[in-house]
Amino acid sequence: MTKTILVTGGAGFIGSAVIRLLIKETDVTVVNVDKLTYAANLDTLESVSQSERYSLETVDICDSDGVTKLFNTYLPDTVMHLAAESHVDRSIDGPAEFIQTNIVGTFVLLEAALAYWKGLEGMARDDFRFHHVSTDEVYGSLGETGLFTEESQYQPNSPYSASKASSDHLVRAWHETYGLPTVVTNCTNNYGPYQFPEKLIPVVILKILAGEPIPIYGKGENVRDWLYVEDHARALWRVAEQGELGETYCIGGNCEMQNIDIVKGICTIMDKLAPSSEGTPHVDLITYVEDRPGHDMRYAMDIAKIGRDLDWSPDETFASGLRQTVEWYLENRGWWQKILDTKHQGQRLGTGRAKAK
Repeated sequence: MTKTILVTGGAGFIGSAVIRLLIKETDVTVVNVDKLTYAANLDTLESVSQSERYSLETVDICDSDGVTKLFNTYLPDTVMHLAAESHVDRSIDGPAEFIQTNIVGTFVLLEAALAYWKGLEGMARDDFRFHHVSTDEVYGSLGETGLFTEESQYQPNSPYSASKASSDHLVRAWHETYGLPTVVTNCTNNYGPYQFPEKLIPVVILKILAGEPIPIYGKGENVRDWLYVEDHARALWRVAEQGELGETYCIGGNCEMQNIDIVKGICTIMDKLAPSSEGTPHVDLITYVEDRPGHDMRYAMDIAKIGRDLDWSPDETFASGLRQTVEWYLENRGWWQKILDTKHQGQRLGTGRAKAK
């Protein structure tokens, strides 16, 4: 019997990659649950949207009645919970939406999932899973050495990471207290095709194409571990299918890079693929701006557990993934131009000066 997977936030960057993977490479039925906020984009699902195994439900995960109806209508075998407000800068300017979606929304989902699971019997009850997708930012900031592991202490430093930490704790509590069969994943920075153009890599690409200054926070020395989004999607499905209940799995790309080196790497690729009309190197566009408040210095993940227990490792190197990403943005101007025209104009966010909503 074909499984039904309920994916929250499926019109987002990572969620859409998961859905494309599931429709193209498995036989499961997928229900995309998405409120369709500013960062959602159904164009990311154009290649699979006509599949008989795909359906879209425009539901806010904070709507208890709407979420309960989804469970009762579709009878999912697995929930993959990716719906979240995810941009740190936006959380600094307006944390209320992050508290509502990331904490209250996760609570509503957990309550609906628990009630649904308790009503299941036999194999359906035994096989049900709730997979909560989270971030490495819940662990705070690393020093110059060391890696985050599944046992790392939680030390969130931004409203975004605090809201995700809260949701992680809720999932753990619902497993420990009520027995809800859950798994949790915490991942590093994702990049790749279809990323909303407010995140670092698409921002740099589009600034270069526009011939505008490339803003670098502080000195650009902050370090992140980078994970190609399609590698992440494979990891998420592996955990959803095979992860041990009650466990957490760290997911990363084994690729630590300073932000300034990321930017310079993009500039080098763009020098070849989209040279400036004046022939000047794109690194000349780099401009250092005031740092983000509370900017964590370094994140990096130890991915030994998911490699050892679930036989997963990233396929893409950063060099191959970055090249593919740049090429995709160059070849899909219509996709991101529509966003720039209607949703986001590349303005600076997260200075801490905007009033919280």
